[in-house]
Amino acid sequence: MKKLLFETGFLILIFLCVIFLSCRERNPIPSKNAINELNLKKGAVISCAQPGKQFGQVEFAFSGNEYIKKDFNLGIALLHSFEYDEAEKVFAGIIEKEPACAMAYWGVAMCNYHPLWTPPSVPELKKGAKAIEIAGSIQQKTERETAYIDALASFFSRWEKVDHKTRSAYFERLMQKLYKAFPNDKEAAVFYALALDATADPADKSFKNQKNAGAILTALYPNEPSHPGIAHYIIHTYDYPDLATLALPVARKYASIAPSSAHALHMPSHTFTMLGLWDECIQSNLASVAAAKCYAEESGIKGHWDEELHGMDYLVYAYLQTGENDLAQKQWDYLKTMDTVFPVNFKVAYAFAAIPSRYLLENKNWEEAANLLIQPVNFPWKNFPWQKANIYFTRLMGAVHTGKLDAARSELQQLHLLHDTLAAQQDDYKANQVQIQIKTAEAWIAYKEGNEPKALILMNEAAELEDQTEKHPVTPGAIIPARELLGDMLLAMNNSEKALEAYETNLKKHPNRFNGLYGAGLAAEKSGHTEKASMYYRQIVKSTSPSASQRPELTAINQFLKKHPQL
Repeated sequence: MKKLLFETGFLILIFLCVIFLSCRERNPIPSKNAINELNLKKGAVISCAQPGKQFGQVEFAFSGNEYIKKDFNLGIALLHSFEYDEAEKVFAGIIEKEPACAMAYWGVAMCNYHPLWTPPSVPELKKGAKAIEIAGSIQQKTERETAYIDALASFFSRWEKVDHKTRSAYFERLMQKLYKAFPNDKEAAVFYALALDATADPADKSFKNQKNAGAILTALYPNEPSHPGIAHYIIHTYDYPDLATLALPVARKYASIAPSSAHALHMPSHTFTMLGLWDECIQSNLASVAAAKCYAEESGIKGHWDEELHGMDYLVYAYLQTGENDLAQKQWDYLKTMDTVFPVNFKVAYAFAAIPSRYLLENKNWEEAANLLIQPVNFPWKNFPWQKANIYFTRLMGAVHTGKLDAARSELQQLHLLHDTLAAQQDDYKANQVQIQIKTAEAWIAYKEGNEPKALILMNEAAELEDQTEKHPVTPGAIIPARELLGDMLLAMNNSEKALEAYETNLKKHPNRFNGLYGAGLAAEKSGHTEKASMYYRQIVKSTSPSASQRPELTAINQFLKKHPQL
């Protein structure tokens, strides 16, 4: 009898083992080695700007255990404010507790995509691809979760052979399918809108993708006023001169929705910049830069966090428009002290090039512009040809205006080389931006050589080319608008009527720019349009602090206004 019971028990044990192994084959739990290979970011979430992890309210339905749903929603909220490192920490914590949670791996992969910033680096692509592969291998997930995973897998699949733009389009199409299949899924709608923004064509002046995304997001917002993604993506969706007013109400609320996010504190300044609301832009970025400094210290970053430099770029731009040269100079001086940043990326490179270039060109400091150094010297500038082009363009404009035409032609050769590099990389947008600078440079060289007809043809071509595309989502705008430079050239040719037309056209796209307003006022004054000149000059006075400004233009403006007090 004992033998029979033993044999029976042994058979039952074998049967249970078979069932267990069969279940594991159907629902494999990722191995520790596979998880370790992801090299996940770990640790407590850093909350600097406002304590208490205030990142907005998100409800993402998924099949995980109840005790991790709060963490999962925090991860999604962080994702929506582009706090990618902190979001990955949250998803890594979920994986540690529940290694079979498929959507946690999807979250990790999303942290390594960042659709509106620069394309992921090779390490990010490898991590994202591995994470989404693990997510796909886990059988225990719903049809909806499978759709999320499949959509993101389409972006990471074959990343070695298929370009970023094409893979982003794959992701957008599958997110559209998911959005339509689950019409009650708010997160599907939000992420689909983000995908539409990511694949928007900068040359599409009908703003097809943006308007579709905007319709989705604005329909959601009234019932989800504390959702960080809806507010954030509305600002990005309408981050264009023709659309920016649509984002203003939300832009003024986003920072209060996610006050613990440095990026959420900064993001409203995109709208403020588009609309020329300089005081609001300054306050937004002062808060963001302070939070970014805190984040770098708390997270142990050696040097400066990229979000700090990003905020500084917008801050300097706004200071220059209010005539606050001293404050802009302080930011540039502070930038010069930076030699270590993390991560090294598009935003950092752009700030390093744009801040000094803007300061010198806006103030027409031609001699200093001609001798601008490429700093920091240990930065991998070869990886950022467009950003580097801004420095060569600044030096060229300085050389042209100080009569050093041979030096200007040398800088022009460098611009051509950088354009060819971008064209070879099939980066059409950035190549086009450098082409605008090339035409502008050729125009001013021709003007200084005495060939005014050629100069005007080239400068008009540069302005029209710039009109056909929009600014990059990361930047506050071109170093100097081409059409504003056209106005400068026409004014130098004593064609004040045409100059006024150029300035006024430019101000429609770049409202309240100091030099744009001053140029328009000066052109109007020279054309005999005294009342219009007064209008533009008073706009400058309204947006600047004359007592705190060293801009010499303000002296001329005040003299004019004293002479015409009735206007």
